[in-house]
Amino acid sequence: MAASAFLVEGPHALAEALGSPAHEVREIFTTEAAAERDTSLLEKARGRDVVIRLVTEQVLASLGDTVTPQGVVAVVGKPTTTVASVMSGAPRLVVLLEAVGDPGNAGTAIRTADAAGADAVIATRGSVDLWSGKCVRATAGSGFHLPVVADVETVPVVEGARASGLQVFATAADGGCDLDQLIDDGELAAPTMWVFGNEAHGVSAEVRAAADRVVRLPIYGAAESLNLAATAAVCLYASARAQRR
Repeated sequence: MAASAFLVEGPHALAEALGSPAHEVREIFTTEAAAERDTSLLEKARGRDVVIRLVTEQVLASLGDTVTPQGVVAVVGKPTTTVASVMSGAPRLVVLLEAVGDPGNAGTAIRTADAAGADAVIATRGSVDLWSGKCVRATAGSGFHLPVVADVETVPVVEGARASGLQVFATAADGGCDLDQLIDDGELAAPTMWVFGNEAHGVSAEVRAAADRVVRLPIYGAAESLNLAATAAVCLYASARAQRR
């Protein structure tokens, strides 16, 4: 059974978690020095009846996995958001990560989705743990700003998105449709789910078959392709601009 909670390190991440209605901060471990430094943050936690425990620097270092601990580690409950609740909110821009294996890529995609104003990020089974330490750090707090759903089956999510009125665009280096053409034709103004696939294998054959378009990014220089995080940034900002015009 998957763990129902994850660890958050540092005062910035803790502040974001405390500000998220979808996350329950259950317990905080802090050193005496950090407690004196982060008094207002800990007072906010106490106001929510969060258990706060003073520990030594050695104990705190054993809890986290950062090279330079920041004096605070919190136990935070994973969100209970579902795909159904996301789709019921009439989303206009959704990200689906299919079997994405690198926590840095996944976290950066969540951060980019947040910056582009996306409504949710969904990850399929076989993807990296979105609440692992490295992934949470890569989000820079964005995982607490928008709905994040993990461990779902790919095809039902794609079918659900289309039933909710979203067009589904999968990305692939050999896609039959060019992103620039979609922009020129005005197709990105409609509600859209973007699917970004595994770093090594790309999107699955099932997604290719179910998607409305398989989209390639134009490459003007000598690079073979862009990585997942860069691809997500280009596609999401193209959609964000088109939808806001």
